[in-house]
Amino acid sequence: MAESAVRIRGIIFDLDGTLYESDVYAAEIQDAAAAYIAGLKGISTAQAARQIADTRRDLKAEGGVVVTLSSVCTHLGGTSRDLHAFFAGHLHPEAFLARDERVVSLMTRLAQQLPLYLFTNNNRLLTNRIIDLLGLNGLFRHIYTIDDDWIAKPDEGLLDLILAESGLEPSQALFVGDRYDIDLRLPEQRGCPVYLSQSVEQLLRLEEMLG
Repeated sequence: MAESAVRIRGIIFDLDGTLYESDVYAAEIQDAAAAYIAGLKGISTAQAARQIADTRRDLKAEGGVVVTLSSVCTHLGGTSRDLHAFFAGHLHPEAFLARDERVVSLMTRLAQQLPLYLFTNNNRLLTNRIIDLLGLNGLFRHIYTIDDDWIAKPDEGLLDLILAESGLEPSQALFVGDRYDIDLRLPEQRGCPVYLSQSVEQLLRLEEMLG
């Protein structure tokens, strides 16, 4: 990381689990997915939760990598569009998330030095609500959400699009995320520096790593 830091000309952040951490909100997301699948299949939410867990385990065993919640729900017969419409109507980040001035200060300083981008598998409505809650409005040059084209990361086409629109070479684009398989594996394979951040404390160390 230290050797590549001098080449970095832009940072692409994941959102959920990266720019904030909240186990209770993560649990609400899982509960909402179970409620969506339960309604789709006409089963109880407990049964739906077990199917989600079993499917996630099986897909990971088949592919060797962690898969997204959207992928699991699609495998169970849903669609990303309908799942995120359900999320937008049933999730309440305002009840769980709060502004952390340490994160605001870090991101503000970084935005003064480099263009920042947001690349999330969340939908735009919830993304905007969360960014507002976190106090990060106006810091990102561009925000990429799943409902731009209903393709979720990891995806080579999306990665190509971000690199092309940002004008960044892979070695200049630092990707920051909390899930290696979903957020970081593909960028790293393409030659991008990556930073795994699974807590606010790890996120706050990013500036130190950048030198």
